[in-house]
Amino acid sequence: MSNWLIGEAVPALAQKQTAYVGVAVLAFLVVFLLPIRRMSWLIPFIYWINIALLLAVEFFGHARLGAQRWIEIPFINATIQPSEFVKPALILMLAYLINKNPPPLGGYRLKDFLRISFYILLPFILIAKEPDLGTALVLLLIGYGVLFFVGIYWKIVATIVGAILLLSPIVYEYGLHDYQKTRIKDFLSEKPSYHVQQSIIAIGSGGWTGKDRDEATQTQMKFLPIATSDFIFAFVVERTGFLGALALILLYVMLILHLLSLAVFNKDYYIKVVTVAISFMIFIYMGVNISMTIGYAPVVGVPLPMFSYGGSSFLNFMVLFAIMQNLITFRYKDMYDRSGTKSFV
Repeated sequence: MSNWLIGEAVPALAQKQTAYVGVAVLAFLVVFLLPIRRMSWLIPFIYWINIALLLAVEFFGHARLGAQRWIEIPFINATIQPSEFVKPALILMLAYLINKNPPPLGGYRLKDFLRISFYILLPFILIAKEPDLGTALVLLLIGYGVLFFVGIYWKIVATIVGAILLLSPIVYEYGLHDYQKTRIKDFLSEKPSYHVQQSIIAIGSGGWTGKDRDEATQTQMKFLPIATSDFIFAFVVERTGFLGALALILLYVMLILHLLSLAVFNKDYYIKVVTVAISFMIFIYMGVNISMTIGYAPVVGVPLPMFSYGGSSFLNFMVLFAIMQNLITFRYKDMYDRSGTKSFV
């Protein structure tokens, strides 16, 4: 469905999206067939390679529109955005650490909490400096969401909540760039920004069942900004109406609940961490993107999961689903060696 809508808005992008999907499917097959549990010793190595790439962005990165987030690949005139690769690397690293040292009764105490926090905060700080606060916050929420889910001592949770309440005004005043403060002010103001106004008009005009292509004036006449990615939800509602939006949201909700059920009823920490991390990631992306289009969240560059135009986000989700499916499918096979004895890797 997303490719059909992208083709309506910008036909050239639909062909590129088809290519991205093809690459993502190949990546899914490759990752699915890897012996991930038997290669678990490689996970820290993969994590630190991604940290090295983030450091390379700091010193050798390619800047666009005031942000230094990309590394230029020589000879082929292409760039990569290392912050996108950090997401699966961090989730795997958390699974590796928690599987090696499961939480005791009552949750992780301070020492273990700080040790795991180091692996979450390091990429957060490096990405926030680019600046790419949206991606950095997603990583932070996923990382600590996983920790809260597997278990943290209640006093640590209370301390974190108190620190957030006390430090939020200071972070806003001294930690945010001017354009980030402007987005928050636009969000809090009575009158929404131009982008959000056009998005709300598109959503309101969709009615119950949506409009035909030629009547979808907000998109066809280019009033709706970035209709293929950031504001694609508004495009969906303009074309398919309230019922189409409801169906899309219900699909996301069912997927999130299914992933959470796998996490809740599974004692394998690799599966538990990966499934809950994917569910949090989908919930955060979906919640922020949809809220943004209706004026309930600041405008940030967060895509609608597996729906918005773009290769990096779609590829990330396909790789994560491949990892999850691999861990579930080969759960017992990889726990035993060829002689039939149990292998603790």
